[in-house]
Formats: sequence, C-alpha cells, structure tokens
Amino acid sequence: MDKPAFTPRVFSGIKPSGGLTLGNYLGAIKRFVDMQGGEFETIYCVVDMHAVTVWQDPKDLHHATREVAAGYLASGIDPDKSILFNQSRVSAHAELGWLFNCVARVGWMNRMTQFKDKAGENSEGVSLGLYAYPALMAADILAYHATHVPVGEDQKQHVELTRDIANKFNHDYKVDFFPETIPVIEGPAMRVMNLRDGTKKMSKSGESDMERINMTDDADKIAKKFKKAKTDPDGIPETLEGLDGRPEARNLVNIYAALNDMTNEAVVAEYAGAGWGKFKPALADLAVEKLAPISIEMQRFMDDPAEIDRIMAKGAAKAKAIADPILDKTFDIMGFVR
Repeated sequence: MDKPAFTPRVFSGIKPSGGLTLGNYLGAIKRFVDMQGGEFETIYCVVDMHAVTVWQDPKDLHHATREVAAGYLASGIDPDKSILFNQSRVSAHAELGWLFNCVARVGWMNRMTQFKDKAGENSEGVSLGLYAYPALMAADILAYHATHVPVGEDQKQHVELTRDIANKFNHDYKVDFFPETIPVIEGPAMRVMNLRDGTKKMSKSGESDMERINMTDDADKIAKKFKKAKTDPDGIPETLEGLDGRPEARNLVNIYAALNDMTNEAVVAEYAGAGWGKFKPALADLAVEKLAPISIEMQRFMDDPAEIDRIMAKGAAKAKAIADPILDKTFDIMGFVR
C-alpha cells in the first residue's frame, strides 16, 4: 500500500525563558523567516509549556512569551504567511504529549543528552516535565504532521526521537498516520558562541551581558559588544582551515557570514590577512545594520501587547484547525470512545 502524501509543513518553536539573543535569531528565527512563503506551510510557536519544566515567575513568563512573539514579528514572521501562536492556547499539544508518553520508552528518554546536561547531579530533584519533555516536543511537531523542523545541532536528537515515536506508533497500530520528520540543520552560524569565550554557547543566562547580543540591544550596545569581543593575536587567515583551534575567531567569522548571507569561505576570502582592527568594526557595522531595526520594531510591538495577543489568538485558531482533527484521529486509532 502506498504511503500517504503529507503536506510539506514546517513546525518549530522557541522557549520563553530569559531574553532572545543573537543565537536565537541566527540559529532559528532568521531561518524561520527564510522558509516563509515557499514550498512549506510554516507554523511557528512560542513553546511556553516547555518553559515551566523549571519554575518560572508568572510575571516573567507572561512578559517573555510576548517578547518572543515580538521577536518573531519584528524579524519578519508574517502572520498572513505563517501561523504564529503560543503553545498553551492549543490543548492538542498537551493531550498528544500524554499519548506519546505512553508510546515512548524510558530507555529512549534516558539517552537524551540535554536532560543530563540540564539536570546535572540533581536528576532526582528536577521536575518530571523536564525528563519527559521530549515527548511533548514530539507532540508539538506531530500534532501538525510537520514534515520538517529547522533546529540547531543540539536539538537534532529530539527530532530523531520524534521519528522514533512516529514509527513506533505507526508500527504498533498498523497505520501510516504520522510522518517521519526531517531535521533541517544548515547555514554557517547555527551554533552562535559566547563573545567572551568561544568554547561556550551564547546564552541568555550568562554571567556578563557583554558575552551576548540581546535582540533588544540598541545600536550602540551592539557595536560596543562586537568591538570588545574576545579575539586572538592572529588576524583573518588565508583559508578556513586557519581558524582551526581558534574558537573566538571562528565564531566572529561565522556570525559575519550568517548576518550577510555568505559562506564562511567567502568571508575569509574577503578579509584574508586583515587584522581584528579592521574586521571587528566591519562586523559591528553589519550587525547594527541588520539587528538594530529589529530591536526598534520589537519595542514597538511590546508597547502594544494587545496587538501581540490578537495575533497569537488568531494564529492559535488556525493551529487548532490543523491539530484538532489529527488529535481526534489519533484517539480513534488508539481505540478511545469519543
């Protein structure tokens, strides 16, 4: 029997905990914008239910949810081209998440490296949600029969788990109901690193504000942070291999390439032999050109929270129109009396 043809559909989301950084923009949001209006139906979510796997101050969560939505909109996510909403407005995520808890195996969860990283030595004291959240992530994706998920390298394992859950469900119930989702990992700066330590990922929770570019930073802050970013004594090499073992240098080249839609090789070719006194101001100017308008537009949206809420409510209605029938069919397949 021929397998069903699934609508080419993209799903991805960002967790509202802390503020958005350049890493969120280059690793996720910029790619979301680029995928709009093409061959895919695009669905983008503020995954607020994932945020509460660790305790969140309610006021902070409220603000951060709107801020992520503002970041999406200010960066170019168009509510007429994409579906944009916050996860908790669509109950299919939580309901399908429970069903997938009963499909996923404990051994699969034990292999999730992100849980080990986040729980550390306190694995007995963290929430059950933090342990089981990959099943909810699978539900986020499969509630829309999403065929592609743009993710960073650190989330690839969770998309692979989503495929395992889909395959086991299809096998156990002898159906071809859920698609095998493909992780989309591409581009020069999918993992943006710390501006003060190139061996660490740029983080919302880092000790110093100088180690990250916040999407709310104004032009002066953006320029200052890049000009003061850590480098090394050597300048831009003649070839890409010359960046090996130089994490801070590689990070700045990666960022320039991603902001300017270039390859890393093209950046090295353009600036070969240049010192940091030339390259960092050029990077600062480019970053201000690309990011400062987003910061201004984010603030405009944050000054009108009712507009953000209206857009997310409208998006949630569109999301429910896709997810609810898929959830209902899942219940039917599993034998629930509805």
